[in-house]
Amino acid sequence: MREVLTAIISIKIPDPQFEGQTKTKLGNSEVKGFVDSIVTAALSEFFEENPNVARKIVSKAEAASKARMAAKKAKDLVRRKNAFSLGGLPGKLADCSNKKSDNTELYLVEGESAGGSAKMARDKETQAILPLRGKILNVEKSSPVKSLSSEEIANMITAIGTGVGEQFDINNLRYNRIVIMSDADVDGEHIKTLLLTFFFRFMPKLIENGNVYVAHPPLFRVRKNKDHYVYSEEELKRALEKLGTASVTRFKGLGEMSVNQLWDTTMNPKTRKIKKVFIEDAVEADRTFSMLMGDDVASRKAFISENAKEANLDI
Repeated sequence: MREVLTAIISIKIPDPQFEGQTKTKLGNSEVKGFVDSIVTAALSEFFEENPNVARKIVSKAEAASKARMAAKKAKDLVRRKNAFSLGGLPGKLADCSNKKSDNTELYLVEGESAGGSAKMARDKETQAILPLRGKILNVEKSSPVKSLSSEEIANMITAIGTGVGEQFDINNLRYNRIVIMSDADVDGEHIKTLLLTFFFRFMPKLIENGNVYVAHPPLFRVRKNKDHYVYSEEELKRALEKLGTASVTRFKGLGEMSVNQLWDTTMNPKTRKIKKVFIEDAVEADRTFSMLMGDDVASRKAFISENAKEANLDI
């Protein structure tokens, strides 16, 4: 209750006795009884006359309690021997051998199949792989306790090492880059958005610190004498105009790529395309996540209608 309430109380007392050097707490025991009785009577009367305000305060207190429970659960989830030990790490995590976080990367990969290919394609020295099964929970619509109870989310928190919320500590970050790697289709975009929502709500400092990236896998392979990888329909048209008749293969997902193709296009630091995620306007970002991923259906429909012409549909 105290976490969501502020009380301003003026007391005049002849001989105040304070606890500690900081004088943050009055030690005169006789004052406590007076304050308790006056505040209790005044608040009781106020709540009876203003039930809507009382309900809001109770709701905020419940939310504060759930947040504390979630923070404690997150702390328990990420507790381990030290930031780089194998103790307590997810079984699905294929960790890298380099223990210096400055040069390491964690790939969050959509699907077990693509995760298996990524484990074979990766540079084992610096690249770690954590496959994600299906779509993670939409944390915008879920309580902190439910979100942190999700196995996939718990695995990510443990692998990354920083903790979340009040327990977050950037010094425990196990990898310099966290790379989201999903299919180049509508489902892949949704998974990417769900993951970005999680990072924005639970680990925003990772984004602010420049540690979150999004991989940009190709959509097509154009083969004429050698392989050319293109990343959009428009780029495919330009490539065919330049190359003429050629064999075109559309990748339906990361799992369809060979190990060499996945390395060359999406994981090789010399040839891949990845984008760093950053927050340009925190207030606008908060509003957008709430609108697109929350319960405000009317605003979401309006946004879709206004931006439909710019949409990339996978039909």
